[in-house]
Amino acid sequence: MTLWWAIAAVCLGCYALKLAGLAAPRRILDHPVVSRFAELVPVALLAALIAVQMFSENGELRFDPARTAGLGGAVVALLLRAPFLVVLATAAVITALVRSFLG
Repeated sequence: MTLWWAIAAVCLGCYALKLAGLAAPRRILDHPVVSRFAELVPVALLAALIAVQMFSENGELRFDPARTAGLGGAVVALLLRAPFLVVLATAAVITALVRSFLG
């Protein structure tokens, strides 16, 4: 039963945070620092998620050459301004090829 209280508390906290964002005055939201922060936070969070998925396994730090090669291929595809599906396919194909060669 304790878990449900925690879930309810987190739900209320999320709702309160969303409400605070909607109730914030426009002059605060238009401030350059707030705008820049709002632009950069999603990128930082996505980079952190990618790093965790890339270099950890079962809660331990691991280096997987196939994943790293796939990420490198995805970065190259992004630099070449490939469409998102092409970036995903490139990463998957390179990861699969490296895994098949490494055994």
